[in-house]
Amino acid sequence: MTTHNTLSFDGQVGLVTGAAGGLGLAYSRLLAQRGARVVMQDVGAGLDGTGCDPQRIAVAAARLREEGLEAQAAPGGIARRSDCHAQVDAILQQHGRLDFIIHNAGWVEYQQIDVLDEARFDQMMAIAAKAPLWLAQAAWPAMQAAGYGRIVLTTSDRALYPQYVQKGLAAYAAAKLAAVGIVNVLADEGAAHGIVVNAVSPVAKTRMWGIQGEPDELHPAAVAPGVAFLASAACRQGGWILRASNGQFHATRSVEAAGVAYPRDLQAVEAGSIEAVAAQWPAIAQAMIEPR
Repeated sequence: MTTHNTLSFDGQVGLVTGAAGGLGLAYSRLLAQRGARVVMQDVGAGLDGTGCDPQRIAVAAARLREEGLEAQAAPGGIARRSDCHAQVDAILQQHGRLDFIIHNAGWVEYQQIDVLDEARFDQMMAIAAKAPLWLAQAAWPAMQAAGYGRIVLTTSDRALYPQYVQKGLAAYAAAKLAAVGIVNVLADEGAAHGIVVNAVSPVAKTRMWGIQGEPDELHPAAVAPGVAFLASAACRQGGWILRASNGQFHATRSVEAAGVAYPRDLQAVEAGSIEAVAAQWPAIAQAMIEPR
């Protein structure tokens, strides 16, 4: 029989963005149940990422407090660098520490290439890619001084895997892949300071699926244990993407093939002309998708 040590967040303070419902609410509830004081951020935007309703996060935080949990509503925005720094500064001023950040805020932006609007693209990048970077930047000095921090960004299978791509998701996919690049760099920058940075690629039926209330399957609560682990002291490795769906978890990341001496020897197919590349394309593409 396998036994597991109980993971506790007693005494810890964390920020969860996009916490008014769905995944963010599930993360907040589980972390608070394990002893964390959770600051729940959400502007109460609509399904298209615009507008605001501060009552959404106020009601969500109140629900957790009614359950006897420590939860605080933070209705302020995170669309600008100054907003992100203000959110973190307020937490540090009030609580004196910030142990983890889970950036969950976002929406699914559908605009096919012929009508893709620059303002909508920029808004998607601001929330899904820039915001976690600015939140990390704001928290970095305090985490570095403490010698401890956990940061979790959100990516998506819709961006990671071509077979799951959907038409109209260019802006969404760009932002979600940007998050992976940020994780890779911040994981390396944070390693020497006890700051562990990872990403989650979650699947759950939430408001973005058009689901109101509790879904019949793919529950947000089934994703929460994996995200809570990434936010915990038990997680000591950064640079991973945790795929999380239906109570199942798989960690993945890009790893270079054995024997590669980057960038001069890729252990790959040699070709000295356009024609040679064209002639050997089946072997070149095969080498990219099959382990050597």
